[in-house]
Amino acid sequence: MTEQRADGSVGDADYGRIGAGYSAYRKPDPRIASAVLAALGEARTVVNVGAGAGSYECRRLLVTAVEPSQSMRVQRPAHLAPAVDATAEHLPFPDGVFDAAMTTFSVHQWSDLKAGLREMRRVARGPVVILTCDPDLVRDFWLYDYAPLVLETEARRYPAVADLTETLGGRVTVERVPVPADCTDGFNEAYYARPERLLEPGARQACSAWSFVEPQVRREYVGRLREDLDSGRWDERYGHLRRQPTLDGSLVLVRALP
Repeated sequence: MTEQRADGSVGDADYGRIGAGYSAYRKPDPRIASAVLAALGEARTVVNVGAGAGSYECRRLLVTAVEPSQSMRVQRPAHLAPAVDATAEHLPFPDGVFDAAMTTFSVHQWSDLKAGLREMRRVARGPVVILTCDPDLVRDFWLYDYAPLVLETEARRYPAVADLTETLGGRVTVERVPVPADCTDGFNEAYYARPERLLEPGARQACSAWSFVEPQVRREYVGRLREDLDSGRWDERYGHLRRQPTLDGSLVLVRALP
């Protein structure tokens, strides 16, 4: 089992160390938010598991947030209710108490994926909604040419979509979610048309996979990208993406009904 850190983080990334400034770069994108809200359907009461700083919590819903990391809980904006200090694997709620359960960019952090998914299914009467990335598609992104170990880390950490669907059971759908060119939620693919943003240390720090790569290797990756941007080589190879309104990347939305 993954060791719990001082700030309460229980995943393989230490958000007590890298979580500062996360909310400045990982702002919920309204178009992705619309997809999540649609997947929640008629739900009014929702538990958001691994809620972090509160991304994708709709104000129109009665949301109960669960987040074990103190450094993430303190970044929740004032208009959101404080998050419950708990983990996905041990949700402190009765059976079927919520209309729905959701989690965004969180399942790859859980110490026991199946236990967390079963807990979400236990406490929700209706849909369980998961926004995550398909590890089979992660390496298709241009960043793999510059930072291969970063995307290898992502591909290793994200659970296979089949593992999610098989554990949840019921009626399950999986849809790819287009990433807008001006996406405000700064995961790696959000910068597919704005590669310069990945030269910013804060942008990289907000994508936890970068923290698994040695500092010297990270510097080499960033230097390679900067060199190709300065020389125009990146635009020769990928400049068409600057004019592409959306990217069908690895982002997927899993929805399971009992």
